[in-house]
Amino acid sequence: MASVEQFLISTSGQMSLPAPARRRWGLSRGGPVDVLDLGFGVLTVPAGTGRALLDDLLSADDHRAFVADLDDPELATT
Repeated sequence: MASVEQFLISTSGQMSLPAPARRRWGLSRGGPVDVLDLGFGVLTVPAGTGRALLDDLLSADDHRAFVADLDDPELATT
């Protein structure tokens, strides 16, 4: 099921998730998702799964160091 697709982000920051992915993840009528800023990219996952995934990928100390190094105050609240 893994694939790589390219999407266009609007000037207001919006992006559409393709219908097959929305159906697969139970988002046909919309709904929340978790977004992980990994520093080198952004990962969108079903709501409620992001924290556990982040914990598996990055230690709490490494995550705090990453957030402390952010130069964008809007991102530094993660």
